[in-house]
Parts: sequence; C-alpha cells; structure tokens
Amino acid sequence: MIDGNGSSDGSGNGNGVGRRRNDPAQYDELAGEWWRHDGEFAALHWLAASRAGNIPPAGHPGALLVDLGCGGGLMAPYAARLGYRHVGVDTGVPGLRLARDHGVLPLAASALAVPLADGCADVVLACELLEHVEDDVGVLAECARLLRPGGVLVLDALAAGRLSTLVNVHLLERLPGGPPRGLHDPALFVDRARLLEAADRLGLDLRLVGLRPSLREAVAWRLGRRRLVTMKPIRSTAVVFAGYGRKR
Repeated sequence: MIDGNGSSDGSGNGNGVGRRRNDPAQYDELAGEWWRHDGEFAALHWLAASRAGNIPPAGHPGALLVDLGCGGGLMAPYAARLGYRHVGVDTGVPGLRLARDHGVLPLAASALAVPLADGCADVVLACELLEHVEDDVGVLAECARLLRPGGVLVLDALAAGRLSTLVNVHLLERLPGGPPRGLHDPALFVDRARLLEAADRLGLDLRLVGLRPSLREAVAWRLGRRRLVTMKPIRSTAVVFAGYGRKR
C-alpha cells in the first residue's frame, strides 16, 4: 500500500522499537489483518464500502478498474459486483498475494510509475494512499494519465493540519478499530488546496467531501453486532476526506 519513502517524526511506535512512522514493513507484518472485519484494518473495510458507492457500474465489457495501493484487495468484491476487470497495483508482495487470492490481477509497481498504457482505465482508485507518499501530486498525475477521457477517479486520504494529526494520530491510533500505532506520518498528510489545484491542472474535475464513521454503528461494531460501519459524508474535509472526479 506504500509507494515512495515515508518521512519520520523521530518517534517510535507500538509495532517496533525505534521504527519510523509510515514504515512500509508494517503492512507486510500485518498482512493477516487485511480481511478481518474486527482486526487492525477494520476501518479500511468501512472506507472500501463507502468508495464502492461512488463507482458507477461498468459501462462496457472488459471495463478496467485500476486500484493504486490496493493492499490486500479489499475492493475486489465491489469491483467484481460492478463488472470491472480489477488490476491492483502495490509494492507489498504479501498484500498482492492476498489480493490475487480474492480475484485481483496483481501488479507489483509504484503508484508513481504504473506500467499500463495511457488512457487504459475506466476507473482509477487512489485510496488511503496519498498520505503515505512524498509525492502525492505525482500519484495524482499518474491517475490522470491512466484514465480515459470521462473516466472516474475515486480517492480518500487524511488531510494536513493540526486537527487531523490530533484525531488520526494521537486519538485513533490508540482506539480499537483505528490504524495501528505508527502507521501514519502527519508530515505526509495531504494539502487539500494543493491537491485541487493540481487536479485542475491535470484535467481532472475533482470535488472533496469529508467523511466520518457513524458513531452509533461504531459502538455496535465494537460490541460485535456489526461487521461494517457506514462512513457518513460531512461538510468539513479537515480530518478524513474523499475525492470524486472525472477526467475532462
């Protein structure tokens, strides 16, 4: 799920003594958690269901969905249901193996240099990826290159700013269902204004929407009464946001 080199805030974390934040090795070590709805990556299941609701059904036979930073392939059931060929791009081999087992066509590559043709994709996903790379605009440029005219872009990411750091690092990394300790480096969180400016320059019409989990459903999930929690759209994009767009 990681491409590029993560920076460090100099702190250790609960997954290893002295390990820098945003260390890609965490994903390999936690590969067994990908498909557990009550595991370390539970919130990624919630986000996967949310983004699936913003992907149109395939418009023609052989329509291609390219999933950048696919991890263990959590989008696989949704892509299949919507009628897409699903190519998953990642640098993590354990995750790609899991994705392949769930029907994804795996491609070991960086999201900054995907070995696929220009304009090949009907849909590109760049989800829970941009806050893990040093060149988020470079990833966005690769999304634009891969998309055909009229193609759909779906992304979600963590916003840059003090509130986002407080919530996503200091709070959620300590709560069940939140990200594992040390998974995120706030120095890499996404500047939304810069992202929108880059999207326009790259020929992408992109809008951002804030997201938060349903608190009632989150409590039910914690009590073992739900497998998934609905991600609700909100006005503020200051913590977690989704982006929905099309290539002009």
